[in-house]
Amino acid sequence: MTVPFDSVPADAGDRQASEHILGRPLNQTWPADALVPGTRVTVVHDPEWDGPWQVEFSGTIDAMGAPVPNEHAQALSGELLYWITFDASQYDSHGDGPYRKAQV
Repeated sequence: MTVPFDSVPADAGDRQASEHILGRPLNQTWPADALVPGTRVTVVHDPEWDGPWQVEFSGTIDAMGAPVPNEHAQALSGELLYWITFDASQYDSHGDGPYRKAQV
């Protein structure tokens, strides 16, 4: 499914910067069973380890790029990574930041 991006604007500058760093365009084809841009979410702090964020916080799924499968060894089957715009800037578990958006 292709999301109508005019319904939830993404920052073109953020997309261009991310694509430059990644060395490839961000996927824009939304999986049929994925949450849609504009969905409110809570980013949780994993109690099993110190990260990846210092605290739990709220944000919104961003239309910058479609969700992609999480290939981390500890990811659950079918888990997706979304671009999230944070309600307030956040620091990661290493103290780096502040970040206003990230792929979570």
